Amino acid sequence: MTDCRPAHPAPKPRVHHWRRDAVELAAVFTAVAVADSVANLVVHGPKGPVLLAVSAVALVLTAAFHTWWARSHSHAPPGVEAPGGQPGSAEDRSPGATSQPALWRMRTTVRDAPGSLAALCTALAEQNADILTLQTHPLADGTVDEFLLRAPQQLTAAQLSRTAARAGGTDTWIERADAHDLVDTPTRLLGLATRTALDAAELPLALRQLLGRCTIHSLPATTLSGRPTGADAPIEGVLEGTSMRLRDPAGGAITIERPYLPFTPTEFARARALVELDARLGPRVPRSQDVLTLPEGNEITLRRADTTDLAAARAMHDRCSSRTLGLRYHGPVVDADRYLGHLLSPRFGRTLAVQTASGRLVALGHLLWDGDETEVALLVEDDWQRRGIGSELLRRLVALAMEAGCESVYAVTQSSNTGMVAAMRALGLPLDYQIEEGTLVVTARLSNGAQTPHPAPDHQQGALPRSGRPA
Repeated sequence: MTDCRPAHPAPKPRVHHWRRDAVELAAVFTAVAVADSVANLVVHGPKGPVLLAVSAVALVLTAAFHTWWARSHSHAPPGVEAPGGQPGSAEDRSPGATSQPALWRMRTTVRDAPGSLAALCTALAEQNADILTLQTHPLADGTVDEFLLRAPQQLTAAQLSRTAARAGGTDTWIERADAHDLVDTPTRLLGLATRTALDAAELPLALRQLLGRCTIHSLPATTLSGRPTGADAPIEGVLEGTSMRLRDPAGGAITIERPYLPFTPTEFARARALVELDARLGPRVPRSQDVLTLPEGNEITLRRADTTDLAAARAMHDRCSSRTLGLRYHGPVVDADRYLGHLLSPRFGRTLAVQTASGRLVALGHLLWDGDETEVALLVEDDWQRRGIGSELLRRLVALAMEAGCESVYAVTQSSNTGMVAAMRALGLPLDYQIEEGTLVVTARLSNGAQTPHPAPDHQQGALPRSGRPA
């Protein structure tokens, strides 16, 4: 059966009653009579001025009490406050105005005593902060507790820090988290160990993701000229507050620094375990490769390179002109060969090599970890330039940097190197330029939501189309 009733019934006409008018008229006459009596008492009574003053004071006290009562017994739901601590309005409390909660990572040190962690958790619960994960790092005289919190959007880092301090926390450190931090710690550690096992170049990146925001330096045992650098570390490593030093399996030492936040023995043990895994597995580089077709129809192979390609890289140096080597190394051409051992080592970054069908190496692209920054560099043999090889190498190196979570990459070249500048511009990323005494530094900013850069169509940049056939 169809319901023919309207969704909102029409309002009924209001009925006018004479009794309401009579009551209102009687109230008006009563108020006038009371006012006249009070006025006569004040004007003609013996204590009229005193009575008037007492009435004024009573009125002021009543108004103050009413204001206090209204603020203390607001109808706003608990925990909902507008900016400045005032209760939110009806519009602020509407479902559409509810903001998404924020994720925070918080570390604080508490006393190693029964009930200290419970007091901290209770204080966070009073702020409506939900504890998603909790790690404990035992110390000699206390415990470092690391939380992943989901808190109301209006709760600030300063408020969280004060809450931890009131609950007995000291040396509190807070920063924003994201969805990637929702992975539990054992799963994240296993993922980092797997990446390190598959590729030796992943060790610095795995250490950075394991320890958070830090700076990692790989110090070789010898300089480019073969002299000892003195960089070394004992087998068990060294932990000194905000820095740690570990023995590099490839020779030398790995130094990790993190300002303002001391490393805990637990973090030191995890980092040392990753380095020991890398040492046991030895040198390793993924052997996947792609076959690409040049615009004129020749096929080339693009693959990862390492120190086993040292002889082929030196032979390519011999075939390159002095101008090409000068644009790449920014120094004396005779020193170019000495850089190759450092550049091809997986410890300092990733290298992509391009070889012809006959197996001759004709181009190298380097992605180098420079502390907490990342550098890209290209070298293409003279006879193979202007064919889109450099653009393809740069595109793939930037894609690797994005996968590694790098915020930016930079290229150092000469202002006259128009080919490198054009390749950087073809990435379609925001660029910053700095030039000093003929040296040009081009920095590409890699946002988290950016798409992987791709080369322009063939008729614009000579990009390399994929043949679709694996090597």
